[in-house]
Amino acid sequence: MKVRIGVGTGPLGGDGVAALPDLVDDLDALGFDSVWLPEVLTAPTPDPLTALAFAAAHNPRLKLGTTLLLPGRTLLRVAKELATLDRLSQGRLLVTFVPGLPRAPESGAVGIPGPQRGAWMDEALPLLRRLWAGEEVDHHGPAADLERVTLALLPAQAPLEFWTGGTLPAALERCGRLADGWLPSACTPAEVSAGRRVIEEAAGRAGRTISPEHFGVSLAYAPGPLDDRMRAGLGRLRKGVDPDRVVPAGLGALRDHLEAFLAVGFSKFVVRPLVTPGSWRAELEGLAAAVGDLQT
Repeated sequence: MKVRIGVGTGPLGGDGVAALPDLVDDLDALGFDSVWLPEVLTAPTPDPLTALAFAAAHNPRLKLGTTLLLPGRTLLRVAKELATLDRLSQGRLLVTFVPGLPRAPESGAVGIPGPQRGAWMDEALPLLRRLWAGEEVDHHGPAADLERVTLALLPAQAPLEFWTGGTLPAALERCGRLADGWLPSACTPAEVSAGRRVIEEAAGRAGRTISPEHFGVSLAYAPGPLDDRMRAGLGRLRKGVDPDRVVPAGLGALRDHLEAFLAVGFSKFVVRPLVTPGSWRAELEGLAAAVGDLQT
């Protein structure tokens, strides 16, 4: 089982964007697998596709990951954007599709009502797979209206795989039926182990399998004990879940969490500091010392 650790940036607003070149180079030099930029429309984060295109040109080795909002996008356009980025980066793109965050004002900014997003993804994901395979696509539905359309520029990866996130029953079923891997967040090892069983059962019913290498976790970590503000923010993301159980406090606790996930067969990780570091270089050096040797 190959263990890989990528690093998510979280907010990079204002002057933080200027740190991206050094951040990318430091991640590469310190042995991390990938840089991950989220798409949160109402947060101080750069557009991930634009920023990852810059990162691809700046560094020729580091993999480029994003958790990308799919509902509300013009499907053919996003297929072409991602295929272009994958080809420009020579096959270094990693994509996890998400339906969006269930909180205001982000939920309204997506442009598709929350109850409709699951069906939108169910329709869109198979179409993306067909477009990236070079098929001629005829389709008429809410997600796309395509008449004998063939994507002119194909991705470097054949196929360009995509993962999904989410822990609700419908999201687990969707991952099993349609996706190539699973990257949930704010979860315990017991929760992801149970979710994986649901996904693999759904995949079996659909006549498909998901590689055992394609199960991972996105994990925020705090510099120390969580304060009330942190707990309140995390509680809005996953109601009813104790933040102290899913957000390790300190790098030693982060390593313990990763080892617990490894013990249940999860091997791909995106770790993100919950508090934006004063120095990314110092943060990454500490992170590499604490967990870098887990990579195999």
